[in-house]
Amino acid sequence: MAAAKSTPTDSLSFCLAQLTAAAGEGLGGGKDTATSETPLGRALLALRTRHVKAAGGIERFRARGGLRPLLALLRRAAAAGPAPSQGGAGSAPSSVESAASSGPAPSPGSAPSSASPATPSPPARLRKTLDLALSILANCCTEGACRAEVRRLGGILPLVTILQCVKTDSIQNRTARALGNLAMEPESCGDIHCAGAVPLLVESLTAFQDSQCRQSVVRALRNLADSPQHRLALAQQGAVRPLAELLAAAPDPALTLALVRALLELSRGCSRACAEQLSLGGGLGPLVGLASHPKRAVREATILILANLCAQGLVRPALGNAGGVEVLLGELRRRRGLNGASPASQQPLVRAVCLLCREAINRARLRDAGGLELLMGLLRDPRASAWHPRVVAALVGFLYDTGALGRLQALGLVPLLAGQLCGEAGDEEEEGREAASWDFPEERTPERAEAGSFRSLQSWLISEGYAAGPGDISPDWSPECCPPPPEPTDLTSPTSLRTPRALRPPGRSPTASAAEEPWGREGPALLLLSRFSQAPDPSGALVTGPALCGLLAYVTGAPGPPSPRALRILARLTCNPACLEAFVRSYGAALLRAWLVLGVAPDDWPALRTRPARRSQHQHRELGEMLLQNLTVQAESPFGVGALTHLLLSGSPEDRVACALTLPFICRKPSLWRRLLLDQGGLRLLLSALTRPAPHPLFLFFAADSLSCLQGLVSPTGSPAVLPAIPLDLDPPSPCLYEPLLGPAPMPAPDLHFLLDSGLRLPAQRAASATASPFFRALLAGSFAEAQMDLVPLRGLSPSAAWPILHHLHGCRGCGAALGPVPPPGQPLLGSEAEEALEAAGRFLLPGLEEELEEAVGRIHLGPQGGPESVGEVFRLGRPRLAAHCARWTLGPGQCPRKRALALVGLVEAAGEEAGPLTEALLAVVMGVESGGKGPNLD
Repeated sequence: MAAAKSTPTDSLSFCLAQLTAAAGEGLGGGKDTATSETPLGRALLALRTRHVKAAGGIERFRARGGLRPLLALLRRAAAAGPAPSQGGAGSAPSSVESAASSGPAPSPGSAPSSASPATPSPPARLRKTLDLALSILANCCTEGACRAEVRRLGGILPLVTILQCVKTDSIQNRTARALGNLAMEPESCGDIHCAGAVPLLVESLTAFQDSQCRQSVVRALRNLADSPQHRLALAQQGAVRPLAELLAAAPDPALTLALVRALLELSRGCSRACAEQLSLGGGLGPLVGLASHPKRAVREATILILANLCAQGLVRPALGNAGGVEVLLGELRRRRGLNGASPASQQPLVRAVCLLCREAINRARLRDAGGLELLMGLLRDPRASAWHPRVVAALVGFLYDTGALGRLQALGLVPLLAGQLCGEAGDEEEEGREAASWDFPEERTPERAEAGSFRSLQSWLISEGYAAGPGDISPDWSPECCPPPPEPTDLTSPTSLRTPRALRPPGRSPTASAAEEPWGREGPALLLLSRFSQAPDPSGALVTGPALCGLLAYVTGAPGPPSPRALRILARLTCNPACLEAFVRSYGAALLRAWLVLGVAPDDWPALRTRPARRSQHQHRELGEMLLQNLTVQAESPFGVGALTHLLLSGSPEDRVACALTLPFICRKPSLWRRLLLDQGGLRLLLSALTRPAPHPLFLFFAADSLSCLQGLVSPTGSPAVLPAIPLDLDPPSPCLYEPLLGPAPMPAPDLHFLLDSGLRLPAQRAASATASPFFRALLAGSFAEAQMDLVPLRGLSPSAAWPILHHLHGCRGCGAALGPVPPPGQPLLGSEAEEALEAAGRFLLPGLEEELEEAVGRIHLGPQGGPESVGEVFRLGRPRLAAHCARWTLGPGQCPRKRALALVGLVEAAGEEAGPLTEALLAVVMGVESGGKGPNLD
């Protein structure tokens, strides 16, 4: 097949030459336009269809300098077109063209005025030239380098002039397309705004019916909304309402997609003007309907538009009436159900749903549509922790909705709120004043009414402290002539705490008192908790472990002074008789004492957590004592006595133990606690529960504190502090009677030697040994063979264990020999030489030596050098007297609460399943049985 015949327009050089010639001659010059247009038309057509669309064609066209003559041609074509009607500013196009020919971008004040849509259409030849030239320019502006070149050459203003002057569908379409492409560059976008293109585009949107033209105009408006300032400018110039009206007219699918994409850009950071225009244009209903559009792009853009509109309180009621609440809830529920949905895709919907909670009508719709469950799901989700403060603040809107509060309580809101008190603040931005609830629209007072009458001024001056009374003010008085009041010297006086009106934080009521409480990050959660605490019986929600822990953690761990509302919540709960049993069952009273009075939080047990110094520990102690006193008043009332008696005698096993443990904290009447704890077996019930699985993480700490308090109630005259310890080396040593037998010249001479398994021979006196013990009397002076032997073997005895036995046999008491086999603190006693010596003393019937060895063990392991970890080691020896030592050390007055609890933990571990010895030892110490008896001195 023969090759196609080449034409001159196949050459880019030929086309550029024709374009340059036409730009220089002008379309209305002296030459015959009939002979000069045909080559120009062919060149423009070839540029658009072949050269520019070819691969790399736009870059070649720009590099060969094609943009400059193309823009010049557009300037001349615009100048040759029909002028606006006389009703407009007819000189604007020519002035604009002359300004554009100079090159630089125009100033904001040089925007052309809009023309009437009744302007006659241009001749067909001019329209065709403009169509081709604008199409080429729009295609070139799809590349960034060309957009920058067009801006440098001042090509924006000619396009605006054409938009104003040439009122033809195709010309408007291609001009809007070129402006839309140029607006993709931020600098060009600003120049287009300054050139006054926005009103012209809005006019084209309403004046022309062609769908393609409208799509190009809508796209241009969308690209011009590239910043908050430009979006606000578009809304203020009326660009939103025509879009909403077009959307309400149910356009074709392509235009619908273009409209929702443009509205999505314009509604980002939705301004008041944008929301008003969209609502007035009837766009809310169509937007809600498009939320179920089959096309995903339309559906998702519509959802985001609805979410953006929620930032404006004035439009939220109408949005809810149109069905927006159900749409947004359904979409958020769907996205949360997707396993792969990212939190970022949920964030605008969460914000919108929370904002919808600010109006009563939308709260009702949200509650009926299952929104409460959805919000509770967000609070439980740790991945949504950044939104938790926003969700809690939204739930404050339901503060007086009794049905919603009941539902939220049933869903477990209270422990989640308590956990929020000490959580980290979200990183989301705060909403502006325009997002406030539209249930209370802001009233704007006219300026002339702000002055008011003299009587109103007089009242204000007195309330602000400028005057003491009406007599101090005359009609000629003015604040400028009044000297300022002196600064208060007392920083604690109520006057010094007054907040000046000019410095009042935003969002406060103008009528709020100067002494109002601070509203921090925890304010919404505390307000909801306070509302729950005002119920007749709030125990089921608030008197629980998680709720109390959250409140106490906030009170003791807040960086500044805690909110008084939290203190009132605790006081309200402890003063409510309906909460008494809940405080007992949940170990709440014990928790209050441990956390506030003793300063031991659950995180501090068993290992102490490093935390900054508490400067207000005494305030916490006072608060704890006050709360426990409130519970005492309830417990000792007739209702409380009946409740506690029923709980101890007829409750479940767990409730009976909790009641027995709590009674020493909240009962001060001897008749009451003696009857319940001693006569009716509450104390033994508590002691028997020590070796069973703990019903609470701090059960053993609570139990040790409870037993100590009970001991103080039983023996109130006990010493409040531990007596000073007497160092061992200060005890006067007793003379050693066995030492003379060990020298090189023993006096008297030994008549007997004991042979140990190690081969060691220990000298002894037969008569003294036989007198000291019935065992040795029978062995050495009886009918046994050893009575005739001078070398008597002692089996199963090490030298260290035999040493105190030989000393005791020869009359040594307190010479220090009993201390030899006892290991230092921190080393185990089981299997040690001390245990061997104790076993040998019992085998050889030496009770005095047993007591002396036990005294030595007590001095070393339960003395000043010993710690709570030694208590369990001593108890494991299984000696009754040592068990009593351990119990006295554990429950001794003035003992550190932490050490006391750690010692009890060691005792419980040492006792194992054999709880009898431990129970009897603790019972004896609590009841004071051991106080008057003889026991080893632990000083």
